[in-house]
Amino acid sequence: MNKKLAAALSGGAVLAMALTGCGDDKEEKLDAWAKQVCDDVQPQAKKISDANAAIQEQTSDNSSPEDVQKTDSKAFGDMSAAYKAIGSAVSKAGAPPVDDGEKTKNDAVKELNGISTAYGDLKKQVDDLDTGDQGEFADGLKDIAGELSKISKSGNEALEKLQSGEVGEAMKNQESCKSSTTSPAPSPSGA
Repeated sequence: MNKKLAAALSGGAVLAMALTGCGDDKEEKLDAWAKQVCDDVQPQAKKISDANAAIQEQTSDNSSPEDVQKTDSKAFGDMSAAYKAIGSAVSKAGAPPVDDGEKTKNDAVKELNGISTAYGDLKKQVDDLDTGDQGEFADGLKDIAGELSKISKSGNEALEKLQSGEVGEAMKNQESCKSSTTSPAPSPSGA
């Protein structure tokens, strides 16, 4: 179960990392757009990485359900806020100067905001788990694992769309996109 959750969360982390890893007048404008997005997204990718690391740390020891709940809740809240900020960064940058740039931007922002909402929902689910019943708590974490898989798939699809074509190439050329790293995401602790 832990590997499945790790894979699910890492998909979201890859999205954040990719967003942070982002000649003529059109090319210069696209590079400027990519730089703005990458520079704004880099700190958010670090927040996501830090949240993943906190979950991993909690998973690696024999933590109480209360500690697991507290850590996972904070991590999901942090991820929700980070994805919302990434969506805002893309929105603030405006449409990239490419064919269908407005659609590319709108689709990315919609997807990022959806991921933010999904992590916010996971936070609520973790907060509502009964830590007094370890079996019920473990079952609740398994349900959350299923939701993480959905978030991961959604994040991967958004990533593929945003990283396609000229926009993806411009983002990959930005130093702030190259320097940001995110660690593979662990499963909610105890799952």
